[in-house]
Amino acid sequence: MRLALALLCSLAGGAQAETVVATQTIRPQQIISPDAVRMDQATISGAYVSLDDVIGQESRYVIYPGRPLMIGAVGEPALVDRNQIVELIYAHGGLRILAEGRALDRGAEGERIRVMNSDSRTVLFGTIQPDGSVLVKK
Repeated sequence: MRLALALLCSLAGGAQAETVVATQTIRPQQIISPDAVRMDQATISGAYVSLDDVIGQESRYVIYPGRPLMIGAVGEPALVDRNQIVELIYAHGGLRILAEGRALDRGAEGERIRVMNSDSRTVLFGTIQPDGSVLVKK
């Protein structure tokens, strides 16, 4: 029994989690490519543990080589950039109004951003749709 317990303890101690680490400087708003990250034999609380979770995502801030990619450091790539002209959609019941607007923030699909109606100069909040348009609510 003692031998089995000692064997289990040594096996458990030998297993170490891996952490995703930057191999090069990753700039803000840069899409993370496979050559920009690698797995490192370290256990860092709050860091990504899978390359699949970060490759193809967009960096939220600068990440330096050798540093772990922490949860929240990356996110979905932005569909809408600040000052981009976007289609504003207001839909309520059977009514659907389309207008042109300017994005006042940057964001990805599903995020709420501020937009300004180009005609009335009214600032509204809306949700970015998969096609890059913004669904606004009153």
